[in-house]
Amino acid sequence: MSKKCEVCGKTPLKAAKLTFSHKQIVKRQSPNLQEIRVNVNGQTKKMTVCTSCLRAGKVQKAV
Repeated sequence: MSKKCEVCGKTPLKAAKLTFSHKQIVKRQSPNLQEIRVNVNGQTKKMTVCTSCLRAGKVQKAV
């Protein structure tokens, strides 16, 4: 099972690069996921969160 952001649900993407000779190279682009401790309803919980959710302030880091 692939990891995903528990806040926004971001998952890895497949991206195809097409060369001049039309050889297709499929690469996997993963979101920047961090496993951090988060305050949820007054309790501390470990969550996997992407950095864009962290910067946007969608989660509160535990101290």
